[in-house]
Amino acid sequence: MAAPLQLLSIVIPARDEEGCIASTVEHLDLELRLRGVPHEIVVVDDGSKDSTWTILQEVLKKIPALRPMQNPGPHGFGRAITYGLDAMTGDAVVIMMADESDDCRDVVLYWEKLNQGHDCVFGSRFVKGGGVIDYPPLKYALNRAANFFVRLLFRHGLNDTTNAFKAYRRTVIDGIRPILSPHFNITVELPLKAVVRGYSFTVIPITWRNRRHGVAKLKIREMGSRYLFVVLYVWLEKYFARGDYMKHEG
Repeated sequence: MAAPLQLLSIVIPARDEEGCIASTVEHLDLELRLRGVPHEIVVVDDGSKDSTWTILQEVLKKIPALRPMQNPGPHGFGRAITYGLDAMTGDAVVIMMADESDDCRDVVLYWEKLNQGHDCVFGSRFVKGGGVIDYPPLKYALNRAANFFVRLLFRHGLNDTTNAFKAYRRTVIDGIRPILSPHFNITVELPLKAVVRGYSFTVIPITWRNRRHGVAKLKIREMGSRYLFVVLYVWLEKYFARGDYMKHEG
């Protein structure tokens, strides 16, 4: 039986999110306090050129659970997440976006599912009970094609592998190192490694809405080859590493 969890870390990478970072942290902290979830909110400022860092300092004055930090560089979405994972003190973690696209109530569901003994909890926007609001049509089509390709390769039953919003026990994060992805391809590296290395997981429906402030950081044209590299890297581990990196009990 998995050990009971004591503290949930939420790692949020942020780059030029002055329009929404305060409300993201405030809504998240309020929801977790109301639901009695012990937590810390690790926001990693990834080289913002706007007032994101200044705003975080102001929010810190009223939310003690906030742990703002700056990634000194090199920068990148994946590097910021890894920086946060290295700094977190919790025995479980949820990776969450800074733009309020992820639902705070789903973070509570993740915590509850992890406490049932699962190593990982993967949210899906594309199962019964899940949903998306204002999803750009081109991005939607590319998302479904990419996830179909990954599902075909790994036969793991997941249909939303590319979504960053997922939860892991610390033992999983430690067990899937080293983390290679410097950019958005970390969103597929973490869950695929966890599955391939034998960690247990469950899938729950989640909701997502398009950002209302700021500009999306994902550049689709730049990411195709990077996603493919990580997917094939983990696929090679699955079929050729002979279980050398599998989860060990105890």
